Amino acid sequence: PGGARCIWPRMDLFTGVIVYLLIWWTALFVVLPIGTKPVEDADPEAGGWRRAPSRPLLGRKVIGTSVLAAVLWLCAYG
Repeated sequence: PGGARCIWPRMDLFTGVIVYLLIWWTALFVVLPIGTKPVEDADPEAGGWRRAPSRPLLGRKVIGTSVLAAVLWLCAYG
């Protein structure tokens, strides 16, 4: 009697951290290719790689990945 009960136990701290890290790592690979523009005429002799991004913006991508992972983690936790 009463309300509906959740049949799954709540996550403990360790499980919550592991789930967040798994979501974060997966989300990183989703976010990495967004907004990259490759260098077409890079010279491999000078240390450049063709098709490598000219400005990868990794700081923004790490922040975006963290926010996305937090939202997805809250959905999984709730």
